[in-house]
Amino acid sequence: MDAFHLTTSVREGVVTVAVTGELDLASRELLRDHLFELMDGAARPGRIVLELGALTFIDAAGLGALVAVHERARQREALLTLAGVPPMTARLIRVTGLDRHFRAPSG
Repeated sequence: MDAFHLTTSVREGVVTVAVTGELDLASRELLRDHLFELMDGAARPGRIVLELGALTFIDAAGLGALVAVHERARQREALLTLAGVPPMTARLIRVTGLDRHFRAPSG
């Protein structure tokens, strides 16, 4: 089991949240709550990048957390993008049709 960890940074107005470890039933609320707090705060970001390069596992609960975060970003008119998506996670996102909702980062 890889420990779940979030690292948040801000550069040129873009909030990047790097996800490390396993995004599953045990960690989904940590991700969701952290991103909801960012999006609902006084200084709402216009662009959020979820860096998934160090994500080692994701299950249905983790995918559900991504959907919830995407929906909140849409409601808050924030652009949410996924970066560094591991091949297996990319496949799951494609197979479930979620690729229609998430953008790849541009430059």
